[in-house]
Amino acid sequence: MTAGSGAADRALPVAGPQLVRRAALRLIRLDGRAFAAMTALNALAAAAGLVGPWLLGRIIDQVRAGGGVAGVDRLALTILVFAVAQLVLVRYAGLVAHRFGERTLARVREQFAERALALPATAVERAGTGDLMTRGTTDVAAVGATLRNSGPEVLVAGVQALSVLGAVFVLDPLLGACGVLGLLGIWFAARWYLRRALAAYLAEGAANSELAEQLAATAAGARTVEALGLQRRRIAACREGIEKCRRTRTRTLFLRSVLFPAVDISYVIPVAGVLLIGGVLHDHGAMSLGAVVASALYLRQLSQPLDVILQQMEQLQSSGASFARVEGIGTAAQALPAAPPAPAGDGIEVAGVRYAYDDGDDVLHGVDLRVRPGERLVIVGPSGAGKTTLGRLLAGMDAPHTGSVTVGRVPVAGLDPDRLRRHVVLVTQEHHVFLGTVRENLRIASAGATDAELRAALAAVGAEWADELPEGLDTDLGRGGHRPDGARAQQLALARVVLADPHTLILDEATALLDPRTARHTERALAAVLEGRTVVAIAHRLQSAHDADRVAVMEDGRITELGTHRQLVAAGGAYAALWRSWHGGRPPPS
Repeated sequence: MTAGSGAADRALPVAGPQLVRRAALRLIRLDGRAFAAMTALNALAAAAGLVGPWLLGRIIDQVRAGGGVAGVDRLALTILVFAVAQLVLVRYAGLVAHRFGERTLARVREQFAERALALPATAVERAGTGDLMTRGTTDVAAVGATLRNSGPEVLVAGVQALSVLGAVFVLDPLLGACGVLGLLGIWFAARWYLRRALAAYLAEGAANSELAEQLAATAAGARTVEALGLQRRRIAACREGIEKCRRTRTRTLFLRSVLFPAVDISYVIPVAGVLLIGGVLHDHGAMSLGAVVASALYLRQLSQPLDVILQQMEQLQSSGASFARVEGIGTAAQALPAAPPAPAGDGIEVAGVRYAYDDGDDVLHGVDLRVRPGERLVIVGPSGAGKTTLGRLLAGMDAPHTGSVTVGRVPVAGLDPDRLRRHVVLVTQEHHVFLGTVRENLRIASAGATDAELRAALAAVGAEWADELPEGLDTDLGRGGHRPDGARAQQLALARVVLADPHTLILDEATALLDPRTARHTERALAAVLEGRTVVAIAHRLQSAHDADRVAVMEDGRITELGTHRQLVAAGGAYAALWRSWHGGRPPPS
């Protein structure tokens, strides 16, 4: 994993080199036959490509020896046959390679989606949606480009290069050694590059993720930014992210600017060396002119596969860093603690809880609370009192720094996502409408729900408008289809809650986007549907508290009052003051 401070500490992990190698080998084994066929076809194509220079040397020797035209024509025809064979083999090998790449990329995408969905929401929130989004788009696309193009091309070029060097050694070991020594410049340049490239590309990927997070946060909160006059601050933050991206990109460009000129110079050295040494040997009768020419042609031919390898080295390093970031999601999933046993009951208990965000000051101070199964508890208090933070802890979105939050004597935050959502569901005022139909949006909560159950859930939250859409439940939502406003998106989210049917529901201003009358209707409908379920509602509208079984008042991260509505009004404390304020200072009905 990577280490760092600040934002880097909260970033999703990056897989180490050993994990990346194991993951790559696993992907190859899953489609081993195609990989073996691709390798074999490329080897045959490389062997066919070696015939031309060797036969050309034979033609030169035959002409010098006074051979006839018929013999030269036969050799020339043979060169043509092998050239056509090489072309067919390369094309077929490319087809096999592309099919292998597409199947493997599909596995990478599916695995990434499964691992991302298995991550706890708190890990994604701390890392930022930009990081996860960049890994799922840019990084996966880079891996796909390598699987489809760069990987097969480098494999072909590697087989060709080894075959060419082998052919030179077969013609004459001394010339082969000369060619290898002449290529040492490429080896040193590549080694210098590889030692620096992976870290540089990882830094570039991290900078891209940070910039994406800054831009996404600024766009999503554009109205808030404008309302609070934060334009200059957000522009400065985005410019800082852009500058970091520029610096990391410049670093990778510098590495390439050193590598490629060194390689271009190194290509000339082995060919020149073979011609000089081969010429001396030929003058002493130790080697035929055809062998010298064939060796020089082989080494000249070597430049083409080496060019491919070196030109694709950037893509391989970039995609290697991307693959490490993609596999890092699996590292994060593996790092999760073992799932605890199933909860022995539905009761939720908060004991001595303290919590702080990002090692800051505590926002909760020794909170104790017992939520009885089946009761409706409303949490009220001024902004910043810690209500939302307590709701997140109750829903298992975060774990307390000290103390415990348990359901059925099992830590809520330790439950795996599937089991957690069967017990506790958190609904906030921030809702997401997925691309797809109304039916598909609802079945996220219950894949096997019938249309009658979907309509009943919609009716329970006052969303009868769904049947008035052009195609009813089959109406597409989002871009290109019906675009529900915030209130309708909120009702869809609440309908999903009805379908999920959890035993405990945490409502954090879940009806804030609805008008007061619709919100009141929706809350009463939900209360009827969720009869017998535990409901913890975080509310600013105190009318919700009037109907609750109990009311908890939070101030400065502590629960200062707890009781029924009548008890708290009669006590004349903070809740009574809030209740009077809600009714405009007049003595309200109890």
